[in-house]
Amino acid sequence: MPKTLIEPFRIKSIEPIRMTTRADRERLLQEARLNVFKLRAEDVLIDWLTDSGTGAMSSRQWGAIMEGDESYAGARSYYRLEKVIQDITGMAHFVPTHQGRAAEKVLFSAIARDGDVVPNNCHFDTTRGNLEFLGVTALDLVIAEGLEPAALHPFKGNIDLERAEEVLKKDGPRIPFGMLTITNNTGGGQPVSMANIRAYAALLKKYGKPFIMDVCRFSENAMFIKMREPGYEGASIPEIVREMFSYADGATMSAKKDGMVNIGGFIVLRSDEWLDAVRNNLIMMEGFPTYGGLAGRDLEALAVGLVEGMDEDYLRYRLRTAEYLGEKLDAAGVGFVRPTGGHAVYIDARSVLPDMPVEHYPAWALCNALYLEGGIRGVEIGSVMFGKRGDDGRESYHSMELVRLAFPRRMYTQSHFDYAAEVIAEVKEKAASIRGVKITRQPKFLRHFTCECAWV
Repeated sequence: MPKTLIEPFRIKSIEPIRMTTRADRERLLQEARLNVFKLRAEDVLIDWLTDSGTGAMSSRQWGAIMEGDESYAGARSYYRLEKVIQDITGMAHFVPTHQGRAAEKVLFSAIARDGDVVPNNCHFDTTRGNLEFLGVTALDLVIAEGLEPAALHPFKGNIDLERAEEVLKKDGPRIPFGMLTITNNTGGGQPVSMANIRAYAALLKKYGKPFIMDVCRFSENAMFIKMREPGYEGASIPEIVREMFSYADGATMSAKKDGMVNIGGFIVLRSDEWLDAVRNNLIMMEGFPTYGGLAGRDLEALAVGLVEGMDEDYLRYRLRTAEYLGEKLDAAGVGFVRPTGGHAVYIDARSVLPDMPVEHYPAWALCNALYLEGGIRGVEIGSVMFGKRGDDGRESYHSMELVRLAFPRRMYTQSHFDYAAEVIAEVKEKAASIRGVKITRQPKFLRHFTCECAWV
């Protein structure tokens, strides 16, 4: 049997890529104030900034789009998607939103308030931003291995149960709910085991706290469970997914990931305790409860995409893609979060730039270097994204300096990955010439999206 795992699809339509020179990219990055978010997409050769809403939809999804019912209230497209989501999650109540951060804002505004504390394995950027905007303390309690890029552990996304219980004992009255992000985006796209999900759910139940999951990559997490957790080898992906959801009281999802669509999100809830407040917020912020900021055609595409995203052949290919790039980087001596995650490879910037001080933002500097060298756009998961500048002007820094290369679904071929590996290896060889940055302008929340920088 051949060892090469091929893409489980054929390409039916293409989009041309515009080539740029090094001189072009130097000018363009300077015009973007050294922030790759500000680059025009047409000036990027390989765009691995995010896997959120950037993938290719299938022919079945494009066909479903033509079935979209654009009625303002009670559209059949809503009920079709509701049935799919109820079957997948086992939860009774489905609330559509236009994307994941909207789902977070709608839900958190209904059930959290200033002074609260929310524990999680790791909150990603918009989750943390939405909580902190409300005055909520967002606690990251991932296991120790999850903060060590080189450490090997099959489920580095697990929450530290002992620390979680300490927080529940100490801050119980201030905790409206507990969260768990699957897979753990902040820590390298690392999965959470079923045993950890089950134990955390039991712990929250012991202290009378609802359990909310961030499930934007639930299918990838399920595939990791099937591949790595004893007892699940023979289970189907839908069976594993249904068990994962069975332990939660609700979930938020950016459907732009494992929903395989370009826009969309939702909230699911097991009981109707919060439903009125959530739907009232939805009407104020997004739209009527049966469309929630989405067109009927988007609801139809998502109904197909959620099922396609659980296809085992696709998931095996998806996880192997990250593993393949990891092998290339390992051969080049480039450090990264091990084992590779589901949706991305996370380069350990400290391994590439060991002498760059953290105040020069090494992961941000490495992001810029990848664009300059080969037109690759990644995203910094480090002290620009998760650090803070206090009122006194002092900076706090993140525990890891990572560059995430997140792969849009069903979009890039093996030659793109081979090219990227060559670029990354060249950047490592030129590490001594890579310049750090300083932040010259920033907003109060989610500064990485719009901040401006200068070379140091």
